[in-house]
Amino acid sequence: MFKKHTLSNGLKIIFVPQKTAKSVTVLVIVGAGSKYEDRLTNGLSHFLEHMFFKGTKKRPNALKLAETLDKVGGLYNAFTSKEYTGYFAKVEYEYFDLALDWVADIFLNSQILQTEINKERGVIIEEINMYQDTPIQEVENVWEELLYGDSPAGWRVIGTKDNILKFQRKDLFNYLKNHYSAKNTIVCLSGNFEEGLALERVKKHFRGIASFDPGSKLRVQEFQAGPQIKIAHKDTDQTHFCLGVRGYSLANPKRYIQDILGVMLGGNMSSRLFIEVREKRGLAYYIHTASETYTDSGFLVTQAGVAHRDLSRAVELILKEYKVMAKKEVQSAELKKAKDYLRGALTLSLESSDAQASFYGSQELLTGEILTLPEKLAVIDKITVHDVKNTALEIFQPANLNLALIGPRPDENSLQQILKL
Repeated sequence: MFKKHTLSNGLKIIFVPQKTAKSVTVLVIVGAGSKYEDRLTNGLSHFLEHMFFKGTKKRPNALKLAETLDKVGGLYNAFTSKEYTGYFAKVEYEYFDLALDWVADIFLNSQILQTEINKERGVIIEEINMYQDTPIQEVENVWEELLYGDSPAGWRVIGTKDNILKFQRKDLFNYLKNHYSAKNTIVCLSGNFEEGLALERVKKHFRGIASFDPGSKLRVQEFQAGPQIKIAHKDTDQTHFCLGVRGYSLANPKRYIQDILGVMLGGNMSSRLFIEVREKRGLAYYIHTASETYTDSGFLVTQAGVAHRDLSRAVELILKEYKVMAKKEVQSAELKKAKDYLRGALTLSLESSDAQASFYGSQELLTGEILTLPEKLAVIDKITVHDVKNTALEIFQPANLNLALIGPRPDENSLQQILKL
């Protein structure tokens, strides 16, 4: 289902052929994100991603870059996370050469001019303002600040406004020289392409990539003695909150059980919390539970938006379901439903070539091991009702419990009183 090549300089190439596909995706991901920054460089990974779209020698400005793929109806974008940054182009398969040339060009040849940096500061500051004006997104940042504190894992990927205003061209190039290496970069091709020809062309396009030992990130250190609360005061019409527990990292096999717990609790419209909080009591329009795993940490969190007066009641209902999960085995039928949901959701999510590229490329980058969809589903199928209860009992502990929220000055003391398991 996939093939992997490693070049002498350390660059890894992954092919995920889909001969019946109408598209091809070229994705380049590099192991450099906000966890690789320090206080003064926080936001550089994301700023650099923006600058890759401002011009190369071959395509000297943003217009020339954009219209290259716009002319063929291509999809293209980039993303920065805490642990990696990615750049991709998705086109009809007949334009494979164009997409590969375009992605390689921005990745290796971006000019990163000071005049463009100065203009882009305003763009990124407005992006920060946009997130801060969107509490349903902003509360996720408050949540990770609560979990990881004043450390790279707790800082925002986008950085701070003070940093954005200070970054200079030399800062971005220093970051490039320390982190963008063949040894922590993956080139992933997915869709309809001829493999032999593609390998030669990838080698040609990426022959200029630097190869060195890239900078490392500060490992997450987790310690918590009891329930924690973090409040971001804002005059909102709803209180948006994240309530959850510390969990498992990518290296821990129990992360799959954590995924199952997330589905049962709030993963879909028939999940326990969706029924209890929304359908039975009408307390929230949205409520969902997510399972997140990083290379060195993880968590399970339920997020919702409720009327200010209903905050305590909603928190109590969620905590009640957490406790039930830890004390009572789920029925085999409910476990089967959660497994079948994951099977269907994962299968549907991987229909497109860009999703396939991300699925395979990110696994290789973060873990060095790729599990195909059938292999992942086989692991999930082995999970038992005993596994679910034991894992719930392990993570749903008071010392793991955290509540982050955005709202107009809720009563923290009363929340602290009910934040118990």
